[in-house]
Formats: sequence, structure tokens, C-alpha cells
Amino acid sequence: MSIDPAPANPTPREGETGTLVEVRGICLSFGATEVLSDAGLTVREGEVVTLVGPNGAGKTTLIRVLLGLLRPDSGTVWLRPGLSIGYVPQSLSVDPVLPLSVRRFLELPRRPRPGGIERALAEVGAGHTLDLPLQTLSGGETRRVLLARALLREPDLLVLDEPVQGVDLTGQAELYGLIGRIRHERGLGVLLVSHDLHLVMAATDEVICLNHHVCCAGRPEMVSRHPEYIALFGPAIAQSFAIYAHAHDHEHDAAGRVIAVPGPEEAGDNGEGGGGDG
Repeated sequence: MSIDPAPANPTPREGETGTLVEVRGICLSFGATEVLSDAGLTVREGEVVTLVGPNGAGKTTLIRVLLGLLRPDSGTVWLRPGLSIGYVPQSLSVDPVLPLSVRRFLELPRRPRPGGIERALAEVGAGHTLDLPLQTLSGGETRRVLLARALLREPDLLVLDEPVQGVDLTGQAELYGLIGRIRHERGLGVLLVSHDLHLVMAATDEVICLNHHVCCAGRPEMVSRHPEYIALFGPAIAQSFAIYAHAHDHEHDAAGRVIAVPGPEEAGDNGEGGGGDG
């Protein structure tokens, strides 16, 4: 078993220069309970990868292994040299009597550069929260503040564990839209854990279905039809999620970097094949 931090592996694998992180063959047990068995994932520059699966499937555990918070029994974790990771945890618990403003929270554990906090909050649409007590924020405001905190690290990779937890349906769609916009504007990779499969289908490049091991992985529309995915979630639920088409508006070059592709309105509308139903 090896856990390779960035300095220990200065050369990316051949043909994978766009790779930010690669996790392979992770096995981990807590006592007699096997939590992960031969699990893994890869995230590349500009790519959104979503980890789905039932409760207790080991999703958060795999994230903690990637972050170096847990040491697996076997397997490898490779991080690109110098990789900066911004992490948004599943939940935040703050003592209700603790006098902690959003500004002070974002200054911990070290004070950002002048103006950094204001810029990060503005980027996530939470500038109005700057001097509010952290405990008074709504669920959606809290998630945006946590996202701003992750962005203050100037990350190459965002790791988001249930990023819309405690947020209503409208707020969920807005947050996923925000995450997608940040991905495009900053060109960073995103790894997220989510149960909101109907939204994930439209917001991600690759879905990894985990149930202690990787059941299936691929483009959302492919995973939604995979027999193991259907067996795990049931045919009715799988079918309801399959109707959400994934608009794949970019491609990857040979190095794994994201490149934009023209949308239908940009693809040279010359009247060929573009007629209506008449």
C-alpha cells in the first residue's frame, strides 16, 4: 500500500498530464466491517466527477482517504505535485453562544490577503453575510460561505461533500449552477458527493456509483442505464433520473484538459438539417 503525496511523485503518469488526483484499489475496514473494497476514482482539470450511492456506501470515507484524513489498509492515492484542494464538509457545527462572524470564520486558520474574503463571498453570491453571525445564516447561505472558504485556498480541485445539504430545491439548483460556473471560470476540477441524482445528471461529466466498491462509472446517461445502478436504486428511480439528459458542452484534449465545443446555435447554422417539423 502506498499513499503518494504530491512531492513524492513529481511526474504525472504518461498520457495523464491533466490528472489532478487518482485513487486506486482502496480497501478499508473498521474492525470486522469492510467499508471500501478496491474503490477508486480519477479527477482531471476542469472536470466535474460525482460520487453517488446509498447511505453507508463509503462515499465520505473515500473522500477522507483522498484528503489524507484516513489511511487505508491498501491502495494508492496520487496527487498532482503542488495540488491545492478546497474542501467543503458535509456539515458545520458551531456553538450557538460562540461570537463568530462570517468575516472571522473566513479568517481562520490564517488571514487571507486583503480583499480576499470580500471577493470570495461576492463570487458565491454571499457578500451580504460578511458581518453576520455565522449561526444566523440560512442553510443556503451557510453552504455558500463554506464554498467561499474553500475558494480562498485558490484550489485546483474542489471537494464537496453533500454541497446542498439543508437547502431547498430551488437553492439546490442555484448552488449546482454556481458550482458549474466556478468550474468553467476557474478551470478547476470538482469532486462532489451527492444524493440529488436528478440534479447531478445535468451537472456532472462523470458519475461513479459506489456501494463499498465501484458498481459502475461513466457519463451520467450511461450510468443511469447500467444494470448495477438499476439494481442499487430500483428501476422506477433509475428511470426517473434517466430522463435528465446531460448537456456535455465541452471535450477533453489528449492531455485531459477541457476544451469548449460550440453549442447548436454556434455550430454553423447553414440551414442544412435544421428544419422544423413543418
